Amino acid sequence: MVFDVLTLFPGMFKSPLQESILGRAAKQGLLQVRAHNLRDWAEGKHLTTDDTPYGGGDGMVLKPEPIDRALTALKDQSPNAKVLLMTPQGTRFAQQHARQLAQEEGLIFLCGRYEGFDERVRQSLVDAEFSIGDFVLTGGELPAMVMIDAISRHLPGVLGCSGSAESDSFADGLLEYPQYTRPAVFKEMAVPQVLLSGDHCKIARWRREQQLLRTLQRRPDLLDQVALSEEDKKTLERLQQSLESDS
Repeated sequence: MVFDVLTLFPGMFKSPLQESILGRAAKQGLLQVRAHNLRDWAEGKHLTTDDTPYGGGDGMVLKPEPIDRALTALKDQSPNAKVLLMTPQGTRFAQQHARQLAQEEGLIFLCGRYEGFDERVRQSLVDAEFSIGDFVLTGGELPAMVMIDAISRHLPGVLGCSGSAESDSFADGLLEYPQYTRPAVFKEMAVPQVLLSGDHCKIARWRREQQLLRTLQRRPDLLDQVALSEEDKKTLERLQQSLESDS
């Protein structure tokens, strides 16, 4: 299997995946890990891959255009490869996922940095989102390595026998709200108007509601561990009713 990794720091993959079982498997031609620098698909004098978030806030957000160009190029080489987004908001990676993903023809790992990705990346460019636990890392490279290690153990001949890998971690807190950066419209998807309004009170309310909605949809178990205000509880009740009416 070929594992392609899209990252701002390809050098991180030079040593860890060339040692021990994975290094031996690579030499035997059982797997291949190819780390690609996202800046190779960036444009402009400074090869910019990130920009400030719409609506204000700390940090930078990865732009969608370089990622789109990079994934298009990688898909030309591996048309059937699945694109996996490394994000704390993703599905908790477990042994069952390692077994399932080992059946794919190829995998492309998209590693984030800074405040994460423009929301339209996850809306249109990826097949699945994964997290290795409820904690924060400096980027998606280490989660990608963990997943590659776990998946590789299920490839024929890598271990020589059936093996296993474990992944477990827990923490408190709500999931983050969606992030957007320039351009304002990407592939006919527009940034939510509230983020362009300049009304910081409205932006704060929208972001809190999005946090509650995402946590309710993706990790409802976390809601029992978070101190919620009365306003939060009312918002959750309204969101729950809306989801039930839509189902």
